[in-house]
Amino acid sequence: MGFISWIILGLIVGALAKWIMPGKDGGGWIMTILLGIAGAFVGGYIGQMLGWGGVSGFDVGSLALAVLGALVVLFVYNKVSS
Repeated sequence: MGFISWIILGLIVGALAKWIMPGKDGGGWIMTILLGIAGAFVGGYIGQMLGWGGVSGFDVGSLALAVLGALVVLFVYNKVSS
């Protein structure tokens, strides 16, 4: 995936993670995108560790792994920033 694809995926994943786990986070959309991109990497890593594959494109499996990773990143971010 290219750089622009990761940004778009990060925006989508960050928005989904924020919708699933709402809270008072600072940073706005920029932080949401960054957390989404970090979540995609974390989700891909978790998926590879469990043998499910990684985040390789815009498909349902990759999106689910990326959202899972974004939820983990968002949870850790909320715990560290509060």
